[in-house]
Amino acid sequence: MTREIYLDNAATTKPYTEVAEVVAHTMLHAYGNPSSLHKKGMEAETILREATEFFARQIGALPEEIFFTSGGTESNNTAIIGASMAYKRMGNKIITSTIEHPSVKEVFKYLGEQGFEIVTVGVDQSGLVDMEALKSAIDEHTILVSIMHVNNEIGTIQPIEEIGKLIKSINKETLFHVDAVQSFARLPIQVKRAKIDFLSCSGHKFYGPRGVGLLYKGKSVRMQNLFWGGGQQKNVRSGTENVPAIAGMLKAGQEVFKNQKNIMSHMQECKAYLAERILCEIPDTWVNGPNIEEGVPYILNIGFKDVRSEVLLHALEQEGIYVSSGSACSSHKKEKDGVLVAIGNKKDQLDHAIRFSFAHDTQLEELMQVVEILKNQVTLLRRYTPGGRK
Repeated sequence: MTREIYLDNAATTKPYTEVAEVVAHTMLHAYGNPSSLHKKGMEAETILREATEFFARQIGALPEEIFFTSGGTESNNTAIIGASMAYKRMGNKIITSTIEHPSVKEVFKYLGEQGFEIVTVGVDQSGLVDMEALKSAIDEHTILVSIMHVNNEIGTIQPIEEIGKLIKSINKETLFHVDAVQSFARLPIQVKRAKIDFLSCSGHKFYGPRGVGLLYKGKSVRMQNLFWGGGQQKNVRSGTENVPAIAGMLKAGQEVFKNQKNIMSHMQECKAYLAERILCEIPDTWVNGPNIEEGVPYILNIGFKDVRSEVLLHALEQEGIYVSSGSACSSHKKEKDGVLVAIGNKKDQLDHAIRFSFAHDTQLEELMQVVEILKNQVTLLRRYTPGGRK
């Protein structure tokens, strides 16, 4: 077995060593409750303030517009449900796309059961939202539009500035929520310029701890609280803040934002190399989603004809290579992949996709090994597939 090669960074990233050290140090030394008025509480509160100010600067927000959560799912749920309930007297139409993450899709399904009118806008073959359909869907009854910035399965980058301006040009009262879990700290985001009212992110996607994320909420935007308690974080998200995890996310953010351009350039090199070799050296393969140059540098989704995704995934695992067959958050569900259906893949293409996702420390030498192992495994597996190559 080769050395372990981890290519499932869209699911979660390995934290920086410095992040783990900061988390441990904070747990052991800055362990006070940030709401306490004594010295230990003030130490913890200082960390919260530093993290709030840092992340606000990165996205062009005010510190009072940043709220810490347990991660992307909570941020998405809080924004969508909280905003929909707060503004339901102004209308009941809410809009999303066909390729959203389950933490958005399932929330819309729930709100539909509560009487909201749900409109789901389609996408093209590359995963880009149909702007004409979105434009037609927005009216005086539309209270919220939720569109993800980067798709977690195929890497499509939505033009969120264009979408935000379109929404506000039709109905300036319509709120715009962006799930930025796959783009935060990787792609530049300026919330005011993009007319974003809510934005979600998760620390473990950019080399931080799990169980921590943030929600940006525009200062003038109302939201019904989902958490009731001690009134922490300006009553938006009650509960004692997870200061060690927030400190770790801050450390990860400081490292990533500082090296953002170099990291992205390196991952684009990795993506281009792996895509070119697979497409050229393994017959009957194709890219799902946007072209190599148009999607994000860190996600590559490739289909392998006559090889089931799960079978190939486990074959690679036996060789010490870790990849994904889709969204880790929906991998245990039995239905066919909603994203691949949405972009128009045919029935015989739906169960043959592998997602490779890269990190700052992915090495080209590792990808050379991956290609050689892939060639062997795909050839071998196709021998035992009905209709496959003999």
